[in-house]
Amino acid sequence: MVSLKSNPTFDFPQHWQGSLSDYVTAIAWSPSGQQLAASSAAGELMLLNLNNLRPAVLQSSTGQSVDCVAFSANGQFLATGGQSGQVSVWRVQSDPATLDITLDNRSSWVDRIAWHPKLNQFAFNLGFYVQIWDAEESAVVETLDLNQATAQNIQWHPSGDYLAIAVKNSIRVWDTNTWERTHFLEMASPSRAIAWSQDGKYLASGNLDRTLLVWQWGNEFPWQMRGFPGKVRHLTWSGKPTKSGFPLIIASSAEGIVSWEKDADETVGWNPHVMELHNGTVEAIALQPNSLLLASAAADGWVCLWQNAKTAALILEGAANGFSCLAWHPKGHQLAAGGQAGEVFIWNQAIRGQGFGKR
Repeated sequence: MVSLKSNPTFDFPQHWQGSLSDYVTAIAWSPSGQQLAASSAAGELMLLNLNNLRPAVLQSSTGQSVDCVAFSANGQFLATGGQSGQVSVWRVQSDPATLDITLDNRSSWVDRIAWHPKLNQFAFNLGFYVQIWDAEESAVVETLDLNQATAQNIQWHPSGDYLAIAVKNSIRVWDTNTWERTHFLEMASPSRAIAWSQDGKYLASGNLDRTLLVWQWGNEFPWQMRGFPGKVRHLTWSGKPTKSGFPLIIASSAEGIVSWEKDADETVGWNPHVMELHNGTVEAIALQPNSLLLASAAADGWVCLWQNAKTAALILEGAANGFSCLAWHPKGHQLAAGGQAGEVFIWNQAIRGQGFGKR
């Protein structure tokens, strides 16, 4: 751990470390924060109980990667997908966790799973389709035809009333109450990442042509941000508004990170703030819940913490071959990250002057 400020207000001592046998492909906290799931390029799936810090191996190495892990909104289910085409649904509120069902889609590589924000339903990519599965009923809710194209990203609106899917040079949005497509947002380039703002008022797309587009929901004409060094790979929105009254949209591209804040003057648009410190590709970014403390994980072996999404304050290390993913605890007092050599870390936030573990 390296402090970059002369008087940082916090520390992040390491709380736990474990390991998988290969590159950590995904990491996720349960909504309660009592469980942490991690998967690997070797096909492993680990579930850590935070009460006793004992990891359970739900799936051993298969030689085929597990690429996405996601908990349902109520924490009852964990869904995973990957190279085999199988989607596994686990009941994780029981101890030990039990495999509920496996959906076998051998012809399709499943690398996108997104749970409905309120219901026990999730969407996943399935070749030229996106399918919505009801985990409680063990039944297909809907299958969306993408017209001979594949989904690059899938995101639910915070209300659950819309499902946005990045397809080719467009974002297609379905009304989930009728499953009729309601919006078709065209772009000059395919999208690498899409994200709704937490209030549901904005939809952002990071694109392969080095642009960031932001739509105010209901307006078909987006703001366009340029000047990125490469394709825009990751996006995250702040949950709390800034002094201007609008949320931040933060994007990563190559080794750089840029936060954009909407100006109160509509003619100005969005103002950028560039964050430069990493010397390897940024693999993940995330804001601490109810805060503007940004974490970024990169291939250079650093997890950087940025105060107010502007100023680098702390560097966390430990993954010699680089970091691959990260996720904040739902309450924000812990940060988990995965490494490219299989390392899994958890750090605790400690406010200086109050003792470790206090906030």
